[in-house]
Amino acid sequence: MTMLNATEASATSTKPAMSSFTSLLEEVRSCRLCAEHLPLGPRPVLQLDRRARILVAAQAPGRKVHETGLPFNDPSGDRLRSWLGLTRDAFYDPKLLAILPMGFCYPGKGKSGDLPPRPECAPRWRDSLLSGLTNIRTTLVIGQYALAYHLPEERAGVTGAVLAWRKYWPRVIPLPHPSPTNNRWFSSNKWFEREVVPCLRARIQEIIAE
Repeated sequence: MTMLNATEASATSTKPAMSSFTSLLEEVRSCRLCAEHLPLGPRPVLQLDRRARILVAAQAPGRKVHETGLPFNDPSGDRLRSWLGLTRDAFYDPKLLAILPMGFCYPGKGKSGDLPPRPECAPRWRDSLLSGLTNIRTTLVIGQYALAYHLPEERAGVTGAVLAWRKYWPRVIPLPHPSPTNNRWFSSNKWFEREVVPCLRARIQEIIAE
């Protein structure tokens, strides 16, 4: 009988899980659950790898992201990458950073910006995908919809949650949405870039160095 050494045994034991996660991702990318409600049709946009160490829990793709199929490929992403101190290459390395929005497809335009994430998406997919991300060191919770899911006990809204960031540090870091439509918030809350962003960058570098 052939005996497996510890490394071989470990690799063998992870194969079914890896295969299952890959199949799940294929299902997500072909999802048409709310197609009839999407003005540009379904195009799930996310970035996932089981080895990811940082999770970006975001809102939903914007129109430009829908068109390119690349998450945060817009001014919001430019600001977020600046906060994190990451190059585009590092940001789009799925082994480092998982990007899992509350809704995977562009929901369309509303009166004052993009519509909320479609409500069908998270209940169908989110728990299963998160259960496969077993190496996450820090979760960045961006905006009100991700906040409601990941920190349901937080009742003070986005600003209150961000003000209380030390309470959740370092496992979860609540953040405002980096969209240019939020510029008034940044002008009124200059403490965020002065106090939170340097600590956030240091945390990201700490994870990279692990």
